[in-house]
Amino acid sequence: MTMTVMFLLTITITALLMTISFWLPQTTPDTEKLSPYECGFDPLGTARLPFSLQFFLVAILFLLFDLEIALLLPTPWAMNQPTPTLTTTWTSIIIVLLTLGLVYEWLEGGLEWAE
Repeated sequence: MTMTVMFLLTITITALLMTISFWLPQTTPDTEKLSPYECGFDPLGTARLPFSLQFFLVAILFLLFDLEIALLLPTPWAMNQPTPTLTTTWTSIIIVLLTLGLVYEWLEGGLEWAE
């Protein structure tokens, strides 16, 4: 029963994310999208510009979500324990906390590329 619920939940989330990623992107090219882009620097300008702190924020967010995968990796094996609902609860708590953190960062403008 629990594995069926987890499987259906996984399929539902996957289908939802695939649908969102299909309809959400902006497909009209503009001058900014068509211009060359190298690591946050204008390739036509000087090469001696300091790094933006935005790169470090993106790197930290990448590491955070990379660690999320490490925390969630044992979930399929833990589902075979006598209390799989405890495993599901902790997994859901981790995902909700990370999602709330990402939404907070997004709403505060931490992911905006301002100069």
